[in-house]
Amino acid sequence: MQTRRIATFTLAALTLGAGLTGCKNVSKAQYDAAVQENSELRDRLAILQDNLRQGNSQSQSLESENQRLAAENARLQAMVDAGQTGFEGIDGTSVARRGNAIAVTVAGDVLFDSGSVALKGSSKASLDSVVSVLRSQYPNNPIRVEGYTDTDPIRKSKWETNERLSAERAMAVEEYLVSKGIDNDRVYSAAFGPAEQRGSKAQSRRVEIVILAG
Repeated sequence: MQTRRIATFTLAALTLGAGLTGCKNVSKAQYDAAVQENSELRDRLAILQDNLRQGNSQSQSLESENQRLAAENARLQAMVDAGQTGFEGIDGTSVARRGNAIAVTVAGDVLFDSGSVALKGSSKASLDSVVSVLRSQYPNNPIRVEGYTDTDPIRKSKWETNERLSAERAMAVEEYLVSKGIDNDRVYSAAFGPAEQRGSKAQSRRVEIVILAG
């Protein structure tokens, strides 16, 4: 609507300019002012047209990105439904669909001794299998490593809160994934402490490696 209005103003200014050239009673200053106004209107029209083109381009890009994400979400869902995520059968893990992501849960007792944030040597075989699948089947997906604990207060370890313990454990797993070739730019960690408890304390102590659509 604004573009149409400016176009109308431009036409009016052109008509005025033409009228002024044929009118002996119009001063040169008035004529110059009309020409200047017409020039300014043309400039404003050009700016609005450019903004419209940019808006259309951004809208098309957004639509294309939404379609790509929808296709990726459908791919992840199909893999979970078919039991073909690649993570099936890895010792100490379970796989589930979570919204637009795949969550690979690794039991905390598999990864760490009580109160510790140092990965057990025995846990690395399972993590190596996870890394292999991430690199082969999810080479471009963002990855979030989430740490969880049970609700028992911290008493014996040096970590003051469950949130801090879960953060250190998530970072330990993140660092291991990166050390095995996962791009550091696409993986990050998050700490949830005793949030989102599972059926038992052992099940609540866990790290989840979440493969996001992206």
